[in-house]
Amino acid sequence: MAYTWPVIVAGISFLIYYKRLPWFLFPCLLFGAFLASGGKYFPRVFFRTILRDLRLVYLAVKINIQVKRLQKKGNVTVADIFRTKVSKHPRKAAFIFEQTTWTFQDVEDFSNRIGNYFKSQGYKKGDVVALFLDSCPEFVCIWLGLSKIGVITALINSNLRLESLKHCVSAADPRAVIFGSDLSDAVRDVRSQFPEDMELYNFGTSPCSEASAKSLLREMERSPLKPPPADETQSFEDVLMYIYTSGTTGYPKAAVITHLRFFRFSKVSSLYSITTEDILYCTLPLYHSAGGAIGVGSCLLGGITLVLRKKFSASKFWEDCIKHKVTAIQYIGELCRYLLAQPHFPSEKQHSVRVALGNGLRPQIWNEFQSRFGISKIGEFYGSTEGNVAFFNIDNTPCACGFVSIIFPKFLPFCFIKVDPITGEVLRDKNGLAIQANAGEPGLVVGKIIKEKGLKFDGYLNQQETAKKICHNIFKRGDAYFLTGDLLIKDEYGYVYFHDRLGDTFRWRGENVSTAEVEAIMSNILSLRDVVVYGVQVPGIEGRAGMAAIADPLNKGINLSSLVQGLKEKLPSYACPIFLRIIFGDVGLTGTFKLQKTQLRQEGFDVGVVKDKLFYYDSQVKQYVDLDEEKYAKIVSGEIRM
Repeated sequence: MAYTWPVIVAGISFLIYYKRLPWFLFPCLLFGAFLASGGKYFPRVFFRTILRDLRLVYLAVKINIQVKRLQKKGNVTVADIFRTKVSKHPRKAAFIFEQTTWTFQDVEDFSNRIGNYFKSQGYKKGDVVALFLDSCPEFVCIWLGLSKIGVITALINSNLRLESLKHCVSAADPRAVIFGSDLSDAVRDVRSQFPEDMELYNFGTSPCSEASAKSLLREMERSPLKPPPADETQSFEDVLMYIYTSGTTGYPKAAVITHLRFFRFSKVSSLYSITTEDILYCTLPLYHSAGGAIGVGSCLLGGITLVLRKKFSASKFWEDCIKHKVTAIQYIGELCRYLLAQPHFPSEKQHSVRVALGNGLRPQIWNEFQSRFGISKIGEFYGSTEGNVAFFNIDNTPCACGFVSIIFPKFLPFCFIKVDPITGEVLRDKNGLAIQANAGEPGLVVGKIIKEKGLKFDGYLNQQETAKKICHNIFKRGDAYFLTGDLLIKDEYGYVYFHDRLGDTFRWRGENVSTAEVEAIMSNILSLRDVVVYGVQVPGIEGRAGMAAIADPLNKGINLSSLVQGLKEKLPSYACPIFLRIIFGDVGLTGTFKLQKTQLRQEGFDVGVVKDKLFYYDSQVKQYVDLDEEKYAKIVSGEIRM
């Protein structure tokens, strides 16, 4: 069905009202649109979605007007907008962390000291500093202060170690690294692989094992509280920070976040009626865009109070919400599952939370999560750190991650196209153009790149990686679209539901895991054996658990204890495979000598299908143990939790 003609209805209504045209034209046109857009289906779709669509149009136009105003000013930055919030309510709580409250003025003062200190050390616009620190208010103050002198901050995942850590730091080519004192061992392990002139700053009061690092707290003690002088003009289009995303293959990539992009992130909470009167609870890591841009942006640029926690705690979650009078929370799908796994206790419904904002909430637990904890609104959305595609579920429709307008199809230029589900290759018609996916069938989501209309794709620091995410000649010769790498399904009303992820990345524990990275590390641990890593579905659990197929053609056996130790040293816990499959033969390769994963992924860890030896990681004994039929049944039923 094509619903393009109903757009005329809104236009004629405008002309009738403002130009005093005869009112009888409206029903005539409405009837014409009815015929042109699918006959009997049009009224059902129109009246079901018109209010939803108009609300999104209103919100989007409102945000775009704000963006245009800021762009016209030219030299506006995130720090400038934050300073206006400080002037309005300097003593209002910006961050609540552990037993400490940081006012907006406190954040301004600390960030000014950071900016002034680094300016005194010769840092200037365009320089890069890597920030390797756990979540805390100082994390925000450091990158905010650096931004005041034009320095770009690379936000490094605090779980990374060895090769992954080295890669992410080196990719940003920073002049300095600021790291938490409790992470000094990780920095010491890779220090010799960094340039000798790279400066190291230890932040914190714990003992630091990296002798060459300066104490940032001590260094900045005498820095002035006034804003650092601006020697170089900054603009809304300048780069603010790098946030790392695993993309679809290889090591994490540094996504470019401009001041403008950060501003748009900060507006997500407003789509769900979260205002300055709300208190938002964020236990998500600040090195990712969900917590570090949407959550922090809502505070810095939206003026709300943000409650932070260093690490997520399922047992303390609702206690914190009650203690701090939280009215909105941020989540990822796994967080919701952890909360549901907790035993029932009275306080879980004694909170004031009315909105849960996030993504990845599985349809299987959506209603249970909402009803058990008494949350009236789920603000599910879909998007990516680097992309130009985003969907928002603003009307609380169960299980949907957002919608596209059927009545106003051209308002948001996002499309669903058919691809090969195995290779991810775009399927094309006889004219060489992409084929749109119909309602009800999975389609790869792509976003049109139109720089002049603000639909840019800032991409990655690595331009070669950026080029891989752009596809041309989608619907006409010469056009360009951003490839999300995700398959979604759109229903007849335009509601969008997540289906699957293309490529070699799988999501586990709320983190994207690159199979190529895990394969390389495991191969080294196992003396360069062939290893295939892929994600497998576990019933009742969001995302895909890591599984590794290891080639043992000579039947020499695998030292599982050494493997566990090596994985713990070189990978974050969420990236370590849960299941192992020992193949007494060669690992299959494709015709282009790529590791064959299709059949392995389909067979998963099903003991009734797989004839090879299977193991699973037992968190109780912290070791890989045999996977037999009895244990398989317990995993599938949820009796054994992953």
